[in-house]
Amino acid sequence: MSMCMLPILSSCGDRTVSISNPLDIDFGDPYVLLADDGKYYMYGTGIVDDGFCCYVSENLADWDYAGQVYKADKETSWGTDCFWAPEVYGKDGKYYMFFSADWKVNPTNELENFRIGVAVSDSPEGPFRDVSDGPLFDPGYPIIDANVLADDDGRYYLYYSRCCYKHPVESGIADWAREKGLFDTIEESWIYGVELSPDFSSVIGEPVLLLRPPVSLDDTQAEWESRSVTHGEANRRWTEGSFLIKDDGKYYMMYSANFFGGANYAVGYAVSDSPLGPYVKSDSNPVLSKNGDVTGTGHNSVTWSRDGKTMYCVYHGRTEATGDQRVVFIDRMKIGDGKLSVDGPTLGNR
Repeated sequence: MSMCMLPILSSCGDRTVSISNPLDIDFGDPYVLLADDGKYYMYGTGIVDDGFCCYVSENLADWDYAGQVYKADKETSWGTDCFWAPEVYGKDGKYYMFFSADWKVNPTNELENFRIGVAVSDSPEGPFRDVSDGPLFDPGYPIIDANVLADDDGRYYLYYSRCCYKHPVESGIADWAREKGLFDTIEESWIYGVELSPDFSSVIGEPVLLLRPPVSLDDTQAEWESRSVTHGEANRRWTEGSFLIKDDGKYYMMYSANFFGGANYAVGYAVSDSPLGPYVKSDSNPVLSKNGDVTGTGHNSVTWSRDGKTMYCVYHGRTEATGDQRVVFIDRMKIGDGKLSVDGPTLGNR
């Protein structure tokens, strides 16, 4: 595997280390926590079927497998299958894992019955235990991809994606798909936000719709956010994998569009003056998409160097060598003059 040079602040002081993109980690939806102990902890979808595992690094380049950190208990856990997209946050000496899973309470036998739950541990390496015998809340439709923002005023916000399942939406692209004989309906996933209780036990108020795919084909975002439909991959348009960053009083929401299993999975962002919107999508979208041998780039998280000066975009993608397997990439990113950019995807020396 060729090397991609990225400067980071290592545990030994300021120096440059080499990060090989992609990493030898078979994850989807990677999330990296820089914990209080100065180490980086990576969580993601995959490797184990009944929960989540973890990798640990001192420098973002060299990762050690720490084993399974959350394991669902078939007798007591609310989630039974499809354990996806874990994110871990340190608070008051504890570590809280937000994740998606298939809820066992399913009286109408829904094919997609996903909800979001919370588990807690004394260590970022687990073991994490469910904080309750049910999901965090039930909005009445399947949801995935939890992300949490701790705002400067001490309030917390939860962001998530409503699944496409049983959510057909009329739009210009739906009309186009019918005219072309591709699909009769187009289902969509939308991103919502809601205030989160300080103890992470419940939500406050009603969720607010923040992002959705474009309705009109004249929308400048319509082309890149509709590629899964226009390429005949699926009768769905996704808006998922949100990640919030606050910078200089602005709220930047990164998000992924298109089919996660396809080549056109890509990342864009939107900006707001408030944590619950309204959000305006950037004219620069997408800021991360397929390039050369790297395809399927998406569902990112963001982490920082220990001195807080350098931002890194952590995401999954595929190469010809990795085939259908999702693997992890780490590239530099920045926010400046109200614009967000990602220096990737990279594969090779630089």
